[in-house]
Amino acid sequence: MRAKGIYFVYRFLQAAAAPAVILYFLIRCVRDARYRGSMLQRLGRLPASIRLIPPGAIWLHAVSVGEVLAAVALVHALREQLPGLPIVVSTSTLAGRALAEQKLGSLTDAIIYAPVDYAFAVRRALRMVRPSLVMVLETEIWPNFFRETKRFGCGLMLVSGRISDHTASRYRKLRVALQSALAFPDMILVQNQTMRERFIATGATPERVTVSGSLKYDLQPGTLPPDSPLRLWVMAQSTPLWIAASTCAGDGFDEEDIVLSAWRQLPEWRLIIAPRKPERFEAVARKLQAAGIPFARRSRLEVASKEPVLLLDTLGELSSLFELADAVFMGGTLAARGGHNILEPAFSGRPMVVGPHLENFQDIADDFLTNSALVSIKDGSELAPALAAAIEDRGLGQRALERSGVARGAAARAVSAAEQLLTTIVPRAYPTLAQRVFLTPLTWLWRAGSVLNTRRNLRCQLALATPVISIGNLSAGGTGKTPLVLHLAQRLRAAGHAPAILSRGYGRTSHHKALVFAAGARASVTHTGDEPQIFLQSGVAPLGIGGQRFGVGRLMEEKFHPGVLLLDDGFQHRKLARAFDIVLVDALDPFGNGRLLPLGRLREPLAALARADALVLTRTESAVNLTAIERRLRQINPLAPVYRSRTVGRTWVRFGSGEQRPAGSFDGQPVVAFCGLGNPQSFWSTLHCLGIKVVERFAFDDHHRYTPGQLRRLLHSSRAAGARVMLTTQKDLINLCDDCQSLLPGVDLYWLKIEIEIEREPELFGLCRQAIENWRAASNFKAR
Repeated sequence: MRAKGIYFVYRFLQAAAAPAVILYFLIRCVRDARYRGSMLQRLGRLPASIRLIPPGAIWLHAVSVGEVLAAVALVHALREQLPGLPIVVSTSTLAGRALAEQKLGSLTDAIIYAPVDYAFAVRRALRMVRPSLVMVLETEIWPNFFRETKRFGCGLMLVSGRISDHTASRYRKLRVALQSALAFPDMILVQNQTMRERFIATGATPERVTVSGSLKYDLQPGTLPPDSPLRLWVMAQSTPLWIAASTCAGDGFDEEDIVLSAWRQLPEWRLIIAPRKPERFEAVARKLQAAGIPFARRSRLEVASKEPVLLLDTLGELSSLFELADAVFMGGTLAARGGHNILEPAFSGRPMVVGPHLENFQDIADDFLTNSALVSIKDGSELAPALAAAIEDRGLGQRALERSGVARGAAARAVSAAEQLLTTIVPRAYPTLAQRVFLTPLTWLWRAGSVLNTRRNLRCQLALATPVISIGNLSAGGTGKTPLVLHLAQRLRAAGHAPAILSRGYGRTSHHKALVFAAGARASVTHTGDEPQIFLQSGVAPLGIGGQRFGVGRLMEEKFHPGVLLLDDGFQHRKLARAFDIVLVDALDPFGNGRLLPLGRLREPLAALARADALVLTRTESAVNLTAIERRLRQINPLAPVYRSRTVGRTWVRFGSGEQRPAGSFDGQPVVAFCGLGNPQSFWSTLHCLGIKVVERFAFDDHHRYTPGQLRRLLHSSRAAGARVMLTTQKDLINLCDDCQSLLPGVDLYWLKIEIEIEREPELFGLCRQAIENWRAASNFKAR
């Protein structure tokens, strides 16, 4: 109750502060057009392209430049250990976003602005990203972000956590409030023992706080390209070069003034001055002009430029310059700003000079000072002599390089912890307030109707002479039933069991109550429906279609004498007795939001899984939390074995010619994709796993019949996106209108031929055969 009260007060204060917050954002937007472009994302309205990313991503939040640099090693480690897992990176500052695009753009699936810490914005963003795990770097403690992340069932980690001296005293005063927020992270990985004590003092649960090291030790220094104007400017002269890195303003003075004074005391030395914040670039340029110092700007640098001073007014190149310098002064250490990361120049083995303020990196600074790996000065008057002495100390840079390597491995430890956490969580969607208010009463009606229907069906349950194996699911929408029915039919046929398939024929317009077809027969999709048409075209087994599955089954027995009937989508069709119940669970959305229709996707309560004889997890190729899903399934049904399956794209088949291409043929080529499936995300995930670059995608309703006008719009979108290839599914190909090929001139249309792979498949097939034999034995006993 105390936590709820604290959150109530927090949100009340947020509401009261809303006018000031709006005014702040308006001012920022007026001053900077880039900020205007970020506002929708800050309010949780992310680009539609985020939906292209499969659910279950890792959301990594790095607030600004320093955190983004630290995130580079972590993202590399995540890609190495979890190569198929999508990664979304968020930042809060414009500079952080620009650097993230540069450093992480090719390694991640999306880079976004983090939502402001208002519940509505956070929820919107979570619904779009659909992460399985949120990893927050360093010191970002946002109460609503933390609370809503856990509400959506996601894992939450603080990584490389630290609390500065200045912040620690303020956090201790807010302990009662922050304790509620720090109760939500599953793990808090901090940089050192001091940070652990500070987090615990702030209110974190001691058992969840672990020392794992600083990600900054895992940074890898960059290298400038050989033809870079920066490299050419440095190499054009042989005079000594020093870098004033991440200079700041504070305590009534600008560090740049001290730097320029020191430069005047070092004749023949060249200087690169790199202000910490981009908004200070122009101010420093004016300062150089006023002092009459000849200088070049990196943003306008010409190869032939020979000015003795260079203003680094770009982002992302500073770490690559350290290896070319003779000495480095780390800014933010003379002004009382807590210092900046001294490890970056240390990785390049450069001599360093720092001021007295390194509170934000005190443990690293103490280690370097103890081992004589840097030079510390008291004030700006000592800067020039210290630089001159540092360049003469031949071993100073080497000692710095050695100390920078003693604590590597934080990224690997963080990824290991993330893998462990992923085995325990099952994310879920969280409905909006309007959905909860208006749809909850309808779920009550659905539950009552489901109970009544089940009781009625069980009272008049009928059994066929032929054993029936049901393949169904618990949630609305696609879970991969059609491919599994076909796969099982092929296996049973190969084993001599003469299978036949029973289907409801959803979406057909025929008025016939019952239809039966021989294997491979030809029939209009209007008579069969789209999914039964796939069964027919496969030629694997006879097919019966109708709402009254018992009656259709009797017709099948009379005409084809099957050895086993496969009941497609039959888990809720309790009127027909079955020998074996296989229930499919989509690993991308295993429990249908945990709510009944229409608020969630469940047809029945989760407890209904208890009557399954076998559970098959589908689409496991895109999921990382399979252990957690299986644990939950075994809690509901401890007796049914759980099998993992994956959808494998084998070949792309060209519409019209039948030409086949390998599944990975379109890697890197821009394509447009469309589908009308119960769960379109399954198709998007398959394309993502194949490395296909989808520039536009279109999702239609399940069993959608495409009109000529819709195909023309798809063609227009393809041409506008520069795509000459359109991709879809076999089911959607069946639903295309007549003469569709003439409506898509200049575009090649392909559909994906897929197969199912099941782990421990012989075991599942053995259970099916045993169920068939048991049914026949029971039938023979009754006959006697």
